[in-house]
Amino acid sequence: MTIDVLEHYLRDESRRGEAAPGAFTGAAGGAPCGDLVRVSLGVEHGRVRDLSFDAEGCAAARAAGAAVADLADGVGVLDAAAIGTDALDEALGGLSPQGRHAAELAADALHRALAQAAGSGKALAAVPDCGERVLVAMSGGVDSAVAAVLERERGAEVVAVTLKLWADRHTDASKSCCSPLAVLGARGVAHSLGIPHVTLDLEEQFRREVVGEFIAGYRAGETPNPCVICNGEVRMAAMVALADRLGASALATGHYARVIDDGEGPLLAPAADPAKDQTYMLSALPTGLLGRLRFPLAELTKPEVREIASRHGLAVERKPESQDLCFLAGQGKRTFLRRHGGLEDREGDLVDTSGRRLGRHRGHHHFTVGQRRGIGVGAPEPLYVLGTDAEANTVTVGTRSELATMSVPVRQATLHRDGARVDRVKLRYHGNAIPCRVAENGSAGAGRHERLTLELAEPVNGVAPGQTASLMDGETIVGHATIAAADAA
Repeated sequence: MTIDVLEHYLRDESRRGEAAPGAFTGAAGGAPCGDLVRVSLGVEHGRVRDLSFDAEGCAAARAAGAAVADLADGVGVLDAAAIGTDALDEALGGLSPQGRHAAELAADALHRALAQAAGSGKALAAVPDCGERVLVAMSGGVDSAVAAVLERERGAEVVAVTLKLWADRHTDASKSCCSPLAVLGARGVAHSLGIPHVTLDLEEQFRREVVGEFIAGYRAGETPNPCVICNGEVRMAAMVALADRLGASALATGHYARVIDDGEGPLLAPAADPAKDQTYMLSALPTGLLGRLRFPLAELTKPEVREIASRHGLAVERKPESQDLCFLAGQGKRTFLRRHGGLEDREGDLVDTSGRRLGRHRGHHHFTVGQRRGIGVGAPEPLYVLGTDAEANTVTVGTRSELATMSVPVRQATLHRDGARVDRVKLRYHGNAIPCRVAENGSAGAGRHERLTLELAEPVNGVAPGQTASLMDGETIVGHATIAAADAA
């Protein structure tokens, strides 16, 4: 940063001051470094209006605040969303490491203010006069980055969005796809591609509808599937709504799936790479949303995706995939359930199917149907968890033959097509599709059903209450349901 440029921005007090009433405000920095930048702005007819800033700390922080205000005030929201640390670096004439940190704070404050605007329900941009605008969900990983590249190569104007869903100091943010650190990483990837980036904060809804249900499921003795709930009820609908407010015609994601039309409307179908197919995790998506979704990776394998990333010089080319639930990243489920759900260890009985006590356990919520490891009871044959009783805090165990079932009760079933079309079901993410029929297929028409029973063509082990049953017609997803306990059917 040259002295002249620094002095120019230090003298620029034209936008420094209090936030206007009703303004969207973001702040970054604080105690660790002593620097703090605040940016406040309004949005009117798709443009940033009445932007103000304030800054505390070093001269670089005050100059960076003035510079971001100079760049963003009066421009289109999408132009403001393209402003990042590099743009401030250029505006300030080159930055030292300390100065770059100040620019990072100023850029982050701007984007936090834009995130408030994005979550307000306010229209942020008009539909483009020509061409097509597409919103791309970016997590900071290679799949979503390549999805954005492919949409741009197709000729679409691309805008990126990252969801902030979870913030917890006990979580390893580097392993989470929706932490504040992940937001910064995804923004950096988007800006490196010259793509505007918007953050959408859904943490409150996520805590209530996803994490809350996850905890409630374990408390009730079930094994819930939060990713299916998140995709089906939280993430996708919110991003499609944001696409509307940004003048975008569709939402593209880095999922491995396809959308087909069977003559009655859109349905999910598997991607070309069976090892990466994610239709199970997307199976609760309402069909009304499918027509607004694009899956650019549908015909690609993972090696092909990484090759595209390499060809475009994406820094995330070799980024490993997250293996944890986003809110568990880096911490164990037992610790999480204790901290967030109050599920403390509580000794109870391990029993067989006749009710005979075989041993003790530390809490029913540590067990899931089909589990073999960690039972802690010796027997002539290996023992598996057959069921849990949350009220009595008992865990029933038995042999593999006792675990098998050919009938699966489900609850809260949604059929997109008549139940007579259901001929297969997936009962776990990485499981095979099992031939089946809906027992009530004469009366199970399209729509919502509180209870149904799936009759399987072959025995299956370890069907866990709380997991998702993805209902299929061939390879096409025609419905979904939640697996119920056998005695709840």
